Amino acid sequence: MYYSTTYPSPVGLITLACDGNNLVGLWLEGQKYHGDTIPEAMIEKSNTPVFTAAKKWLNNYFAGKKPAILELPLAPIGGEFRQGVWGILCEIPYGEVITYSGIAKKMAVKMNKECMSSQAVGGAVGHNPISIIIPCHRVVGSKGSLTGYAGGIHTKVKLLEWEGVDMSSLFVPKKGTAL
Repeated sequence: MYYSTTYPSPVGLITLACDGNNLVGLWLEGQKYHGDTIPEAMIEKSNTPVFTAAKKWLNNYFAGKKPAILELPLAPIGGEFRQGVWGILCEIPYGEVITYSGIAKKMAVKMNKECMSSQAVGGAVGHNPISIIIPCHRVVGSKGSLTGYAGGIHTKVKLLEWEGVDMSSLFVPKKGTAL
């Protein structure tokens, strides 16, 4: 059984999902792939301990307090490859960015392969079911392009600015498929 609740944030209304014990989803209103990893209907239930912990985490995050990802019981639903990519996302320090190709190199090492497709990594990053907490917004293109955020580029920019990322070498692309 899966439960949901909402959280009003500075970047819009957030839907949280849990399995009763673990956070399994966090989506921004209108986000691409909203709720797509949850295999059944969610029941509205705000008073679970995991939702209380997640809302406290989000309050701290939006207050600039840099809460640790490990403070929350996370259980994103996805296959082995996606889980591997999401694990790497959890290692990106607050206020820093990494490229898709940087993650691909780490995944290649993890999977004992010579190389890994940045596009495959991009697909896994884009389907991250626990946005903000699993910080997919910290992933950028190899030349500094702020592409590929399911919650919208404007939200990605806001989150990176919120974290104090040096935005001087980053840019919003003029055109592309992930805008």
